[in-house]
Amino acid sequence: MATLRSSSHILVFPFPAQGHIIPLLDFTHRLALAATDIDLTITVLVTPKNLPFLTQLLAAHPRIQPLVLPFPPHPSIPSAVENLKDLPQRCLPALMHTLGQLYHPLLSWFQSHPSPPSAIVSDMFLGWTQRLASRVGAKHIVFSPSGAMALSILYSLWMELPRLDDPRDQTAVVSFGKLPNCPKYPWWKISGLYRACVEGDPAMEFIKDIFHANIQSWGLVVNSFNQLERPYFDHLKRVMGCDRVWAVGPLLPLHDHDDLTVAVHRGGSSSVPLDHLLTWLDACEDGEVEPSVGHVEANYGMIPNGFEDRVANNGLVIRGWAPQVAILSHRAVGAFLTHCGWNSVLEAVVAGVTMLTWPFGADQFVDQTLLVEELKVGKKACEGPQTVPNPEELARVLAESVSREKGVERKGVMELRKAALEAVREGGSSAQDMEEMVKQLFCMQA
Repeated sequence: MATLRSSSHILVFPFPAQGHIIPLLDFTHRLALAATDIDLTITVLVTPKNLPFLTQLLAAHPRIQPLVLPFPPHPSIPSAVENLKDLPQRCLPALMHTLGQLYHPLLSWFQSHPSPPSAIVSDMFLGWTQRLASRVGAKHIVFSPSGAMALSILYSLWMELPRLDDPRDQTAVVSFGKLPNCPKYPWWKISGLYRACVEGDPAMEFIKDIFHANIQSWGLVVNSFNQLERPYFDHLKRVMGCDRVWAVGPLLPLHDHDDLTVAVHRGGSSSVPLDHLLTWLDACEDGEVEPSVGHVEANYGMIPNGFEDRVANNGLVIRGWAPQVAILSHRAVGAFLTHCGWNSVLEAVVAGVTMLTWPFGADQFVDQTLLVEELKVGKKACEGPQTVPNPEELARVLAESVSREKGVERKGVMELRKAALEAVREGGSSAQDMEEMVKQLFCMQA
């Protein structure tokens, strides 16, 4: 017979990138709320410059405490940098590799702690913590900030290790025949992390081991919900060899019962105060605004001189972190030109906003496939960081996406919005998965 532990301790270890750390902290918040019947201590591991991300979480939950360990040095990472947002994307392998140096400091912390954690929840880029969990006798749970389809393809890449016959042919197609719907992509759309892999290179061998270790973990938590990606959750259960795969999303402030102001500073500061932004949106007609997403790397997405003055009467430019949850939930927003990052996808789904897709890299091409081809809730606007959409074509796609007569995607995303809100409410699929995870995590045989 199973009984519920009266007390427990969990270590949460986010990967230092905004798209990873924010959803895992949102999960930690929901975990603390779901485990109210347990004397639960949650320790969140960060390096010094990432500690400010915890401010709101620590204020809201006295039983959540930080563990701050020094950021390990790496020749490719400047000494003052500890987060991917301050690095070019090409430094991702170096960041993953150097964080592996925290293994021994973390092991020492476990061994000296009077009541060490019985479970480790770590980001999918920190799979080496599986080995640590095995050594200290703790359960290991992988947290995926990406969707189930994207994670399925990522796991397939690192398990199957496909290679190009001709390294110069970037259009060669990679097929994923073992996945639902058998997706396929040209090589240039495949994960940049994987494409950078050089067999025999220590850093890349380390990353390959990370994903293999993830598959061997005790459980997997994904920031998604069953109605959005059910076939891929079934696939991940087969890959993991167990049913301990939980869909607990969407993990973000939900404007029907959470205070939107909580979300404003989750990722950084903005040049436009929230009240000014909302006042500007209030002056717009319903469904007429289309916020856009750019990419700063290599000056892509940088605002030309004089642009803000030229569009002053028609648009609003936000520098720095945009309070996207608050923007998308406003009645004036009719469409969202998005790079298809998974957090942005979920925010648009919860807001019921049609998406115009412009993926650049990472898992974004996979997310576009899910939105446009499988779910029919998005329209393609452009593809790749080196291309620019035709203005007339973009205008036509935008007009269709907000049209109440032709907006098939608009109807679809409103249905998904309803499903997302139902999933996280009491009795919904994500709420039940969270409860089941807590039950299995904290139960022991009497």
